[in-house]
Amino acid sequence: MSITTRPGRPRRIVISLGGLALGDGLDRQLNRIREVAPRLLEAIDADDEVIITHGNGPQVNMVQRAFGVAAPDDPAVPVMDLPECGAMTQSYIGYHLQQALGAELHKHGGRRHVATIITQIEVEPDDPSLANPTKQIGPHLTKEQAEAQSAQHPGFRFIDDGRGFRRVVSSPRPRRIVESESILNLLDNDFIVIAGGGGGIPVIRDSDDKGCYVGIPAVIEKDYAAELLGDDCDADVLVFLTDVDNVCLGYGTASEKPLGDVSVPEMHAYLDAGEFGSDTMDPKVRAALRFCENRPDRIAIIGALGNAPQVVKGVSGTRIHY
Repeated sequence: MSITTRPGRPRRIVISLGGLALGDGLDRQLNRIREVAPRLLEAIDADDEVIITHGNGPQVNMVQRAFGVAAPDDPAVPVMDLPECGAMTQSYIGYHLQQALGAELHKHGGRRHVATIITQIEVEPDDPSLANPTKQIGPHLTKEQAEAQSAQHPGFRFIDDGRGFRRVVSSPRPRRIVESESILNLLDNDFIVIAGGGGGIPVIRDSDDKGCYVGIPAVIEKDYAAELLGDDCDADVLVFLTDVDNVCLGYGTASEKPLGDVSVPEMHAYLDAGEFGSDTMDPKVRAALRFCENRPDRIAIIGALGNAPQVVKGVSGTRIHY
């Protein structure tokens, strides 16, 4: 289907890059992003206003592990918790994306600029998940390693998932993009904006400090953060670029069926029937539905990163709309 926008303004798109888009390790990540950049620019029209967001799970693990290894041997090295790790990884992933997209724009004489916003996302201080952490993060540890970390950091919690012990943290619902006005100002001045990386840095208002924001050790589901970016920045299109061509019914079975154009009620029925698992596709579908429900003229698309130009133009992938 063709993708339209409201009269009188350019199309505004949020593009979310799945975790596989970035690779692992600094060199591999930069090389992978250099491969991705031409596809992203081919996907968008000259007048489109574009926000790019991305995952950061492996990168946060890498930063935490580096500080965790160094801290016991050097008192000057702190153990770095999630808010700071999120900020660090948003910064250097954004730097790589800026370099790669900037280089492609330069090759083709593009007039645009690229900028990264270190993004905080406000959550509710009474979000139920804060009292019931279930989101697994970090590497698998032995029981002894988990006990040692718990002794060093009494607030850390671990569970045994059968393959070892992993830290669990809260995953609160995102409520507001703190830097949304900054993002909109950049869009108005011909910037491609990189924002909300890894689901953003979850923050709450500190009533003891005049309502200023304070970061909390939690992880926001990146697909829900991408949807909130679309809402708070009034986007027309939300695109999830991942490692599959389409959302499928009966995924991985002999009766697997890819979905093309799907209405919001139809997708709700598939979701209620448990078609999409619980880890990777389910949150993307839920985010896509919420995005469309909040403004019925919108469209959300889920498709393969390798087909990015066709997905963003609405001729490939699964297209969810009213």
